[in-house]
Amino acid sequence: MRRPARAKGPPPDRSRMPIDEPAPGSRTDPRELLDTYLDHYRAEVLRKLDGLAEEELRSSRVASGWTPLELLVHLTWVERRWFEWGFAARPLPDPWGDRGPDDRWTVPADTGTEELKDDFRAACARSREIVAGVPLDRAAAVGGRFGSAAEAPSLALILFHVLQEYARHAGHLDIVRELADGVTGG
Repeated sequence: MRRPARAKGPPPDRSRMPIDEPAPGSRTDPRELLDTYLDHYRAEVLRKLDGLAEEELRSSRVASGWTPLELLVHLTWVERRWFEWGFAARPLPDPWGDRGPDDRWTVPADTGTEELKDDFRAACARSREIVAGVPLDRAAAVGGRFGSAAEAPSLALILFHVLQEYARHAGHLDIVRELADGVTGG
């Protein structure tokens, strides 16, 4: 498919185009940037699900077969694995609870969309509490996801990893949303 020709004239001044992202109070504090952008993408995932019909939330538009609600459940468990079990070393009976017997993401049977969203919000709130005020160079506790101090990553690495996972999955939801109802944008 060919793109329409761009109007003649000077190219747009991209140096003055606003960045469509949250504006943290400081543009140089790494912790504030990580926290702000992570919260932005957490909210973005929920925003991309809002307005989709229940049928669209529970069916797949991609070849790999995942559904938007399966992705939401996966991100709920990402929060638990990286912050509760990972950073804080709190025991989780099944840290891979987002996976079914075939190792695919799964939605718990008879669980409604609002309940899944509430569970996601609660997991995000627990994660925020766990890392509140903790320095970025603090290593994860040993005994949960990490068996030794040598393999325990810093909070900075965990926050960065989770942030990039959210950004990637928000992009996946962009595609699904466009295929479902034509809605685009961030």
